[in-house]
Order: sequence, then structure tokens, then C-alpha cells
Amino acid sequence: MARRSQDWQRWLMIGLSGPILALNVYLLGLLVSYFDHLFTVLTIAAILAFLLDYPVKALEKIRVKRQGAIVIVSVLAITVLAILATTLMPLLLTQTTQLLSKIPGWLESSRLNLEFWDNWAKARNYPIDLKAFGVRFSMQIENQIQNIAPQALGLALGTVTGLVDTILVIVLAFYMLLYGGQLWNGVLNLVPTKFSVPLSRSLRTNFHNFFLSQIVLALFMALAVIPVFTALKVPFTLVFALIIGVSEIIPFIGATLGIGLVTLLVAFQSGWLAFQVAIAAIILQQIRDNLLAPKIMGDFTGLNPLWIFIALLIGLQIAGVLGIIVAVPIAGTIKGTIDTIIQMNSPIVSETEMPSS
Repeated sequence: MARRSQDWQRWLMIGLSGPILALNVYLLGLLVSYFDHLFTVLTIAAILAFLLDYPVKALEKIRVKRQGAIVIVSVLAITVLAILATTLMPLLLTQTTQLLSKIPGWLESSRLNLEFWDNWAKARNYPIDLKAFGVRFSMQIENQIQNIAPQALGLALGTVTGLVDTILVIVLAFYMLLYGGQLWNGVLNLVPTKFSVPLSRSLRTNFHNFFLSQIVLALFMALAVIPVFTALKVPFTLVFALIIGVSEIIPFIGATLGIGLVTLLVAFQSGWLAFQVAIAAIILQQIRDNLLAPKIMGDFTGLNPLWIFIALLIGLQIAGVLGIIVAVPIAGTIKGTIDTIIQMNSPIVSETEMPSS
């Protein structure tokens, strides 16, 4: 009787855990949506501080005091950002504006091509309506451009706000480098040691491997496609390289999304050029996946690809693009923490206790 009662309670807890988890995810999504801007600034500042902590520690190894190392690294980071903002940003904005202005003309050209193939299909009695498909697709693209254009204008008009946010992120990252360790240790002290130790270790390992590896691989793809696209005479090379590089930060599916989007945009202008772009980008992606990624990244999460997709979808639902970026390392942290706790709780079987064969 007692055994049945325990089984019933266990199944009750399992049955209630799903709705409770779903409710917590829903409430977390509402909380993130309400404090969207605050969470974005804090998350970007935390990621920046996490990455800058490595050169700080490198300077500490050569006997530079931490405060001095933080100042040196912060000044260098601000200098690099200033150089990029004054050199690449104006060029990127110019190319982006030109690209948005040319897409309607490219859509019209592609629509004429689809009409030719639609007439060709109808002459052979193929049940394909390419013309209607092209019209619907063009209308969707034009609607998206109409939505993007005001956002780009708002970005240009909101330079002051963007500058304030950038300064705020840098200041927060600076203070996180100074006092973040004390704050993190204080939070961990509130958690039992049984959970805090594996959580801290797993969190640092996953975020370290993820962000450093993804940023290195994204830089490789962005820098590698620039000379290749320039040789192929692809227009708006800098914008397309940025699209591919930023997409690389999204794990597992980012490379395919970035290459697919760039190929589609180039295809509006020239199908043959789009084919060359796709082949060149796929070759670079294979070099990245087979030569660089295994050495830099490794299997740091240990997650099944299906769980990675689920984590990406949950991150997108909760926090949008920012949620996609941090979803995989968070999922890897949860898995690593749970695995460590289970391993700690599992009985250790010595050789003398093992049954003889």
C-alpha cells in the first residue's frame, strides 16, 4: 500500500512538472518582454565583460594588477570600436541604403523572368502557376522592405540613443569586470554547494566555448567572403559579408540562413552570379565546419541536435534574437549541471564490489 502511494505521488509530480514548467517559461517571457531594453543592455554588457576578462587575465599573468589590466583592455576595446564606427559604419550604412533602394528593381526583373518560365510551363500544360507565386513573393518582400526602411531611418535618427546605449554597455562591462566576480560569488553563496559548484563550472565552460568559438568562426566567414565576393564582383560585398558573419553567431542553422539569404538577394540581380556566390560560400562553410570548428569549438554542449532546435525556438519565443544567441549555452549549462549532479549522486562501485564474471 505504501509502495502504491509513493508511485502515485511520483507520477503526480511528473504530471504537474510539465504545466508548471510551461507556466514558468510563459511568465519569464512576459518578464523579459516588459524589461526588454534593460535585459538587452545587461546581457550585452555581461557578454562583453565575459570576453574582455580573458585578455585581463592574460595581463594579470605578466604581473599587471587587475585594475590596471581592466583599464588597459577597456581603452583598447573602446579604441577598436571607435575605429570601426568611423571607418566601416558609414560604408555599411551607405551600402545598406543602396541595397534597399535596388531590391524593388531586382524584384521587377525577377518577376519578368518568372513570367517567361510561367508561359513556358503553360505551353507544356504543367500545373504550375509561377506568375502568381512570383507576385505573392514580391509583395511579401516589398512589405518587409517597407517595414525595414522606417527602422533604418529610425536607427539613423536615433544615433544619440544608440550612442547612450553603447556608452552604458561599456560602463556596465567595466564595472562587471571590477565587481562582477564578487557579485557572482555572492549569488552562488545563496545556492547550496551541491548545486553552485557544478553550475558555476558548467556556465563558464559553455559560455566560454560558445562565444569565443562562435565569434572566431563568424569573423573567419565574414573576412573570408570579402575577397571572394570582391573577385566575383558581387555588389554590396560588405553588407553581405556582415549578414553571413552575424548569422554565423546563431548555432547550427545560422550559416545556412545567412548563405541562403545572401544567395536569394543576389539571385534577384543575376541567377548565375547567385550560383557562384552559393558555391563559394558553401566551400568556405565546409572549411569552417571541417577544419576550424572541430578544433575551436568541439562538442562543448553535448546536446542532441533536436534539443538544440528546441532551445533555439524557446529562446526566440522568450527573448527574440537575443534569446537565440544565448539559448544554446544556457541549455548546455543546464545539461552540464544536471549531469554533474547526477554523477555526484550516483553510487561509486569499486573494483572489489563488481561482480565477478
